[in-house]
Amino acid sequence: MPKRIAVVEDEAELASLLDYNLSRHGYEVELFGGSEGTLKKLEAAKPDLILLDVMLPGMDGFELCRGIRRSAVLARTPVLFLTARSDEVDRVLGLEIGGDDYMTKPFSPRELVARVKAHLRREDMEAEPQVLEIGPFRLDRAARRVYQGKRELSLTSTEFNLLEFFITHSGRAYSREQLLESVWGEQRFVTPRTVDVHIRRLREQIEQQPDNPRYLTTVRGFGYRFEEPS
Repeated sequence: MPKRIAVVEDEAELASLLDYNLSRHGYEVELFGGSEGTLKKLEAAKPDLILLDVMLPGMDGFELCRGIRRSAVLARTPVLFLTARSDEVDRVLGLEIGGDDYMTKPFSPRELVARVKAHLRREDMEAEPQVLEIGPFRLDRAARRVYQGKRELSLTSTEFNLLEFFITHSGRAYSREQLLESVWGEQRFVTPRTVDVHIRRLREQIEQQPDNPRYLTTVRGFGYRFEEPS
């Protein structure tokens, strides 16, 4: 299910640009003009993240943020301020009243999407269990440690991220391109062949016979799959 983003912005052209850039990255976007009653509309929409303009025609964005933080429905929803105000005092105020981030106009749509992804990823991590167990594997997200039975695996950061992804998506096949997008994200200098290298290294850690894997198998002509341990 796609993440829902609420955009509270009265400039139609900017709102349309935000809608386009977020939608093309798979987010479900709902636009709000910032008129009176916006807080109730946001509570009804229950978005996963709110992009909030500070200078709105019918209200003050800072005051709306205060209302969001007092709301039983929205209190934990990330709020990212969008504003033409670049003064430090405004940035500090925005963060002190409960904003999670602050971007000054004009800004790069690519940077905005990257920040949105980061905040949503952080929320997902806080909501998800910190210790995952499947078959002989136990993965501790907070400590970033992995055990196979009683043996602790010696994984690099990338290998940890890759194994975490496979454990949470076991039984499904993923192409190299899908793994690049999900595990490496914005690091576009990484090539599909890099995936093969890290798969090989991961197999050397978790498989008794890396050339005949039991857990991390190859889907011929497509990619890789983590088999659910029996």
